Amino acid sequence: MKEEPSGLRQAVKAFALLSGVGIYFVVFVGICLWLGNLADETFALGYAGKLIGILIGFPGAIYTLYRQIKENGVV
Repeated sequence: MKEEPSGLRQAVKAFALLSGVGIYFVVFVGICLWLGNLADETFALGYAGKLIGILIGFPGAIYTLYRQIKENGVV
């Protein structure tokens, strides 16, 4: 018989999952920004590569975080 998790256990699980959200978000966007900067330097694009990196990084990070939270049953 499977036991229902208590409210405290759910809260700790949610806190453990969400505590790394900020770091994860910064790392994801940072990698996309770095790749955009690398494209800028390689192809002499000006700031277009950085802008594309940011525009890809933010929605990608939000989608990945949503999927991770939904998969772990917090939402």
